[in-house]
Amino acid sequence: MSTWPQTAAVLVAVLGAVAAAAAWRLTRTVRRALAVLLDFLTAAALLRLAGQPSWYAVALAAAVVALRGILGPALAGPDRGARGRADSCGRAGR
Repeated sequence: MSTWPQTAAVLVAVLGAVAAAAAWRLTRTVRRALAVLLDFLTAAALLRLAGQPSWYAVALAAAVVALRGILGPALAGPDRGARGRADSCGRAGR
């Protein structure tokens, strides 16, 4: 068992939380911040899986990837945050 992938996974997860906070601060949309966080958590789960190939690590990586797959289309939709409401075509209202 190698410890550097474990350390890298924790570091990536912490950086993901910081990046998600920065994304929220810059865009004021939870959707963008959550998308950034899930991307970093996916990377952290895969790093953990590379370092410790156990059933727990496989289940954790699968859960994060499945969550990203389920929420992905919703997170990629039109912004409705600071720019106003989106109409039925996805364009932001002015």
